[in-house]
Amino acid sequence: MEENKFKVPTETIELPSQGVLYPETSPLSNGKIEMKYMTAREEDILTNSAYIKQGVVIDKLLQSLIVSKFDYNELLVGDKNSLMIAARVLAYGSKYEFNYDGVEQSVDLSSLNPKPLAPELKSSKGVNMFNYILPDSGNTITFKLLTHGDEQKIDAELKGLKKLNKDASNDGVVRLCHIITAINGDSEIKSIRDFVNNYMLAKDARSFRQYYASISPDIDLTTSVTNSNGAEEDIEIPITINFFWPDARV
Repeated sequence: MEENKFKVPTETIELPSQGVLYPETSPLSNGKIEMKYMTAREEDILTNSAYIKQGVVIDKLLQSLIVSKFDYNELLVGDKNSLMIAARVLAYGSKYEFNYDGVEQSVDLSSLNPKPLAPELKSSKGVNMFNYILPDSGNTITFKLLTHGDEQKIDAELKGLKKLNKDASNDGVVRLCHIITAINGDSEIKSIRDFVNNYMLAKDARSFRQYYASISPDIDLTTSVTNSNGAEEDIEIPITINFFWPDARV
């Protein structure tokens, strides 16, 4: 049988985590993922109304583009964000235009860099588990950085709570319950949820969220723009409908 003469080019994408948080047995531990260029098939995924309604269109796109073999649910959220940027660059180029403060802006996505790897991560040796002492209460929490699989569980729980009470606003609490894996060494789920819901001080929660964000590997989406007053300011690049649909000016 004649070998298929049509081949889609691929690129090696380096992950912001550098693979340090994944077990040595995981293909992700080398800190790199092979991704192919987008084809007409992937454009069909982007316009799939069912995927859009379910909120899974980007994940379906990335899963179709990724050539490397690994469990997608193990992918850290920050690493997934990096793959999303890479997919956009490979598909439509690095120039991304958006409107901010009434002014049209343009950014070169290929110039974006990963956040510097935190010292805590460099010494993790494949273990996604960290400790943090809450500054006000003095309690020690053990926590992990969220993966795509964790985000799916969080979304499912929030949807369930919305069905019970459509006015419920539990996003922050639910997320903390999934991030935190132990309180003062107690890893019982009941204990964690009881602490987060009833005993975690607001100042401690804020401090922890800031620390969590500071050490989470990710792509740095900060860029400099010119606002309507002509002054420059740094903002986080907004991911609008034009990100994967550059011809859609809405």
